[in-house]
Amino acid sequence: MSKQDGSGRQVTAEPLDDPAAHIMHVDMDAFYASVELLERPELVGKPVIVGHASQRSVVTAATYEARRYGVNSAMPMAVALRRCPQAIVLEPHFDRYTHYSRLVMGILGSLTPHVEQLSIDEAFLDVAGARKLLGSSWAIGTRLRERVYSETGLRCSAGAAATKFVAKLASSRAKPDGLLVVPEAGTLDFLHPLPVSALWGVGGKSEEVLQRLGLRTVGDVAHAPLEMLRRALGEAGAERLHALSWARDPREVTPGREEKSIGHETTFETDRTDPAELHRVLLQLADGVGQRLRRSGVQGRTIAIKLRFSDFTTITRSRTLAEPTQLGRRIYEAARELYDQANTSARPVRLIGVRAEQLVGGEASTLGLWDDDEDWREAEQTVDAITERFGAGAVRPAALLRPAVQRRFGHGDD
Repeated sequence: MSKQDGSGRQVTAEPLDDPAAHIMHVDMDAFYASVELLERPELVGKPVIVGHASQRSVVTAATYEARRYGVNSAMPMAVALRRCPQAIVLEPHFDRYTHYSRLVMGILGSLTPHVEQLSIDEAFLDVAGARKLLGSSWAIGTRLRERVYSETGLRCSAGAAATKFVAKLASSRAKPDGLLVVPEAGTLDFLHPLPVSALWGVGGKSEEVLQRLGLRTVGDVAHAPLEMLRRALGEAGAERLHALSWARDPREVTPGREEKSIGHETTFETDRTDPAELHRVLLQLADGVGQRLRRSGVQGRTIAIKLRFSDFTTITRSRTLAEPTQLGRRIYEAARELYDQANTSARPVRLIGVRAEQLVGGEASTLGLWDDDEDWREAEQTVDAITERFGAGAVRPAALLRPAVQRRFGHGDD
């Protein structure tokens, strides 16, 4: 497999036409970091880490230059900076990532309606119906990548194959900024030399189990007795890995996949115990979740909070609302109630998060004669408009101002 730092990269440099290789996986290259570099072009080519500049935060993303030092997403920031002390840390801007994700997905949708978005920065496409107009998968992938770069300034990688599983492996192998087409006839030649970790569902523990059995490559798994795999991995796990090792993957591209939840969380530099301070953080997080819900045109039926304490134990609490919402104020009220009911004020909090779940489509609307949320809805929509023009943080709830600023201007209503 190609490593996250781009070593071992493999691409299809010359036109290749195989009608069976019509499933394509497109993945943006170092997406969050690349979006940040659009605003900081002088940092292109340097090791850059996206995340909060706190020893207790985690890496959100890293450029390939930083990855070559062993920096990866979800790594503790303290570890990342020890591995790459010269790295430049940039704060994340999730509103920018959402904006560019929409642009990219719009480009994919203009090439084929058969787009299954997996996350903010990757998607599957079925280009079988686009071949007559746009040519081979290689031609479509080349055109797609050129358009993404010319219209957004961002690079992406793509893999094309006869199945989703192999297409995703191919895009990973092509990173960064590459295209790899795996012909159906050459699928096993591509797949079998890869390490067992390339198989979906093989994590650290299962990889150890397979290696203890002497199975180090996908080809080893493919030719291993199925009964031996069953004893080691169980019936379901053995059947799934055996099928994947022979490139058997019947899943089709399913358009219209929607995000299942939207949330924000923060890790503190030092543990927090003051309920009033944690209430303010909940308000800030809820406000951000509400903005993302409105930007996505969805509402949340369930609000959840996440609390991680100083001993690293973690709890979650959730409640389903009487009506779905996309208002930060309503999200905050539910999150605060969940926090207060958890009765954990004596325990130092290391991380806190807010999430909206059970998302439903459509903007907020009132079906009755009166709308109890009308004032708050108008206020938050006004903030959205100001944020769109002047950037995040231009307007905030008064409760989020520093105490000294509050005393100067007066508390007023939140």
